[in-house]
This record gives sequence, C-alpha cells and structure tokens, in this order.
Amino acid sequence: MNTIRINTTQNIELEYELAGAGERIVAWLIDAVIFIAYFIAVSSIINAVTGIDSFIRNNPWLSILFLLPFIFYNLVCDTVFNGQTVGKKVMSIKVVSLNGNQPSVGQYIIRWLFRLIDIFTFNGLPAFICVVATERKQRIGDIVAGTTLIKTSPRTVFQQTIFTPTPDVNYTVSFPEVTNLSDADIQLIREVQIHIHKTGNLYLAYPTAEKIKKLLHVQTNLEASHFLNVVIADYNHLTSKL
Repeated sequence: MNTIRINTTQNIELEYELAGAGERIVAWLIDAVIFIAYFIAVSSIINAVTGIDSFIRNNPWLSILFLLPFIFYNLVCDTVFNGQTVGKKVMSIKVVSLNGNQPSVGQYIIRWLFRLIDIFTFNGLPAFICVVATERKQRIGDIVAGTTLIKTSPRTVFQQTIFTPTPDVNYTVSFPEVTNLSDADIQLIREVQIHIHKTGNLYLAYPTAEKIKKLLHVQTNLEASHFLNVVIADYNHLTSKL
C-alpha cells in the first residue's frame, strides 16, 4: 500500500493512501462519459434546429463556445469542488498539495495545463508511466505543481464505527464545550485516532489532545487518546440533538 505523510495546518502529521493509476483511469473514463453525453445532447439539439454543418458554417465562433466546458471542465471542477471532478468524486479520490494545504488556484492551473502533455499525447502514456513509476503516484503535472491524488474513502471499519452518534439516551456528556469545535476540528481528531488505531503510535495523540484542551479551555486527567474519544462521543451526542 502506497501512502503519503502530510503535515496539517495544525502541525500534525497524518498518513493518507495514494490513488493509483487504476483509480485515476476509471475517474477519467467517468468524466469522459459526461463529455460524450454533453456532446450528444448539444449536437442533437443543434441538428434538430438548424443542422450541424449549417450551424458550424454560419456560427464559427459560437461553435467554439460549445467546446469550452470540455476544455475547462477539469480546471473548474477541481478549483470549485476542492480537488474533485465528478469522476474523482465517484472514485473517492481528490487532489491535494504536498505541503498539506488545499492546492492553490495556481497549482490547479499548472496541473490543467500539463494535461496537454500527460493525457493528450501518446494516448495518456506519459501520465500512466509517471503515476506507476513515481513514489508519490504523480503525473508530470502533479510533479510540477507539487500535488498528488489521495483516497478519501474510509480506510478501516474502525472509522465507520467509532464516530457514529452515541445511541445511549442516558449518555453523560463530559465536555459540553465541544460544541465550540468545528467539523474540521472533529475530522482532524478522527484522522488522528484512525492513524493511532492503524499504527499503534500513541505519541500522536498527545499534541492533538493538548491543542483540543486549549481550544476548549478544559483540564482533565484522562489519557490523551481516551480524551479524544470522549470529545468525539460528546460532539456526536450533542450535535445529534440539533
């Protein structure tokens, strides 16, 4: 399994599974189906109204406009939907920056421009070779832009069970201050706990617990990992009642 370690903005190192060539190709095919459906729909409408040949001959510049969704699809989707096209969304993969931040618009533009080399030359062979051969599963555009693709789907059953809302109606909340946390804070805690569960490395829990205590302005003698579990349980219980 190929993974990448990324430092979050909270200076906590997390591990993500990299998306391989297979996931990328299937995502591209899904997007290609959307392109084909778009062109069939537009062509059918134009043909029914004026005829394709007549329309292109009489409206050359307008014809070019119909190509714009195809040309800018990836750039617009990645920028607007946080690194995902429809195909990437279906395959549960997304573009991330190697520095742990969301890619900038400039990075998305670089990836998009290099599609001309990666995908539209030699039937995508350069992209395939690079993704297979590079340690971080990057195509040429990713290498230049400083990005890669990671899997966003749950990696273990642990992730699906530990973070569900507390079913016990008599559950006692230990830290009501958790309502001051954001969804992003809780997601970070979840990622940390998943990493601890997979690796057995409890050290990661200590800096995370200290940061959460400072955010909540609370003190506790609970062991760090257990404290994080309680925070998640409290948050799930309280937010389930909203």
